[in-house]
Amino acid sequence: MAFGRRSEKDERREPRFDGRAGGGAFDLRLTPDDRPTGDGRGDPFKEPRLDEPRGDGRREPRFDAGASEPERPEREKLSYWAWVMGRKAPKRRREGGGGRGGRPRRSLLGRLVSLVVVLGLFGAVGVGGVIAYYASGLPSIDKLEIPKRPPNVVIAGADGKPLANRGETGGAQVPLSEIPPFVPQAFIAIEDRRFYDHWGVDFIGLARAMKTNLEHGTMVQGGSTLTQQLAKNLFLTPERSLERKVQEAVLAFWLERKFGKKKILEMYLNRVYFGAGAYGVEAAAQRYFGKSIRAVNISEASILAGLVKAPSRLAPTRDPDAARARADLVLASMADEGYISRDLANRAFRVSPPSPAPKPEGAIGYVADWVMDQLDGLVGVYDEDLTVQTTIDPKLEAEAEKDLSEAIAKKGPALKVSQGALVALAPDGAVKALVGGKSYADSQFNRAVAAKRQPGSSFKPFVYLTGLELGLTPDAVRVDEPIRLKGWNPENYSRRYNGPMTLTTALSRSINTVAVRLGVEVGPENVVLTAQRLGISSELAANPSVALGTSEVTPIELAGAYAPFANGGMLARPYVVTRVTSSNGEVLYNRRAEPPKEVVDIDRVGMMNAMLTETIRSGTARSASFRDWPAAGKTGTSQDFRDAWFVGYTSHLVTAVWLGNDDNSVTKKASGGGLPVEIWSRFMARAHDGVAVAALPGDWNAHVAGYQEPGDVYQTGPGGGDGGDMPDGQWVDESPRQRPRGGDGGPLREPLGFLKRLFGGG
Repeated sequence: MAFGRRSEKDERREPRFDGRAGGGAFDLRLTPDDRPTGDGRGDPFKEPRLDEPRGDGRREPRFDAGASEPERPEREKLSYWAWVMGRKAPKRRREGGGGRGGRPRRSLLGRLVSLVVVLGLFGAVGVGGVIAYYASGLPSIDKLEIPKRPPNVVIAGADGKPLANRGETGGAQVPLSEIPPFVPQAFIAIEDRRFYDHWGVDFIGLARAMKTNLEHGTMVQGGSTLTQQLAKNLFLTPERSLERKVQEAVLAFWLERKFGKKKILEMYLNRVYFGAGAYGVEAAAQRYFGKSIRAVNISEASILAGLVKAPSRLAPTRDPDAARARADLVLASMADEGYISRDLANRAFRVSPPSPAPKPEGAIGYVADWVMDQLDGLVGVYDEDLTVQTTIDPKLEAEAEKDLSEAIAKKGPALKVSQGALVALAPDGAVKALVGGKSYADSQFNRAVAAKRQPGSSFKPFVYLTGLELGLTPDAVRVDEPIRLKGWNPENYSRRYNGPMTLTTALSRSINTVAVRLGVEVGPENVVLTAQRLGISSELAANPSVALGTSEVTPIELAGAYAPFANGGMLARPYVVTRVTSSNGEVLYNRRAEPPKEVVDIDRVGMMNAMLTETIRSGTARSASFRDWPAAGKTGTSQDFRDAWFVGYTSHLVTAVWLGNDDNSVTKKASGGGLPVEIWSRFMARAHDGVAVAALPGDWNAHVAGYQEPGDVYQTGPGGGDGGDMPDGQWVDESPRQRPRGGDGGPLREPLGFLKRLFGGG
């Protein structure tokens, strides 16, 4: 472009870029060809690109989008997985095949390895995250402690042999050193073959279990180790979930690190569940074989080891064939692991057959429950296994259960009697046998210690004893005739009356009118005090009807109150526990014999024994077949035949029998002189086998203190015959004046003649 000329002298020259010299210098002038071309709509800011050289050698700038130099090759668009499988980076496209070629593609194996590595890394991170997440739900490992095993209580008989177990586990804990070695070997062989080779979780065993399950198409093997099972039992719930399995594995590693294999094995064997409420091998051995785990043989051990998989289905008491098949598998596994020979595995059941299952817990359950009710009061709160020594004679307990249950089963339906109870005490109050019902399996209510029922005429000895303590003798005469007390007319069952008779005759024949007259004569309040002094602890109503046993008592109370007649007049509180020891032998309770306390003087004891002996000789209990020993007792039948009793004793044993119904319904004329006497006779005959005969204490004769006033003998009333031991008549609750007694609570000494003042005369 030229900017004008002024003179030739001042003429300017345009620059030239063709390299040709003109006039001795470059021509820098622009020509029209140097101007931009196009329609002017191009982007003036676009970077110019050099075009091909012009004919004159110059390169003109270009402002359009075209490119004259070779373009850079574009990157091939590849997916991420294609990159992983084939290349580290996408290759560039190259034009014309020129330049360096791409890297060779990897083999399929290499790609798979890369994929596995990547997936493994991601999987490890994911698994670690899941473990961390679920493990966060556990308590701090530093504060984690093994929960204490619920305490077990062994109830032992007088001979020291176990009778029953109580507690959540059903059996005591046994140290591993006291368990036969083939017992843990059986569990390891069938449940965790690599127990000594892993650290809580067996990955090899888990893989093997997965393979087996896939081959069978169902769940055949589990992958949990003994340590994992222990962790679940100690800390977790039976819930099946991923969270629980993760926590189980974490806890298994912790158990392995904190404890050793032996301790883990001991804890496992003492806590694993075997069904039927049995936790631990000791409880299982007692439940299924009736023996301690210390005494089991190899066939019994194989049954127990096989039972863990499915306790309810494989229990030998439920499906013996399934239990045997599983036990054979355990024995084969033990042979595979080298614990026993193949020959022993094949003949174990022939050489050492398992013991038969013991009978379900019977009447001893009533004893065990009663012991547990007393235990807290004897030793306080306890958190360890205990052994409770009792006074129970196992043979007498079994005999009492048999006699009571068989009698009710045989004759109960005809008499409409559905329940019963029996208590047998030594004269000092030690309970030798106790049966609280017809069947413990059907009803656990202990009628022997908890059921309060009207004793009927079996309460009359306390009325007569009160009269003897006031100066009467067994030969004192009272009149059997109708009596009316402010609207109450007690009657004999036969509604016949025998006129004058001795107290001995009246008591042996259970005459109601004489008992009521005597009760009023000595004062109902004094009768109540006498009964309480001898051991009756239930509330007694001090009214005239108390003479006929209208206030309710328990069988064990009544038996204990009769004991002074058998031991010479000493108080005898019933007891069953003599000693309590902990699992390490520490004595927590040891019963001390109570100082002798006389509640009846020996003369009155002799009188009462003479009177009550006549009951068995010729009175209401004359059907008793137990005649080899000097024995005494009293029958009782409550109103409308609702309760039937007999309490009898020798100098060796006091036994009370009660029959009736739990709903207090009437029986079909079941009386104390019938089935209760029959049960008592059978039991007492067996209980005295091999025991030297001994006389009852006290030797009464007619010269023992006592006197009669002429006014104490009344004329004969209408009727005849004896009243027998039949239900008492109707009554109203009207109490007469209270009678005074000695302030020292001792025997009564009061002039008689009260009936004269009450009914008039003289």
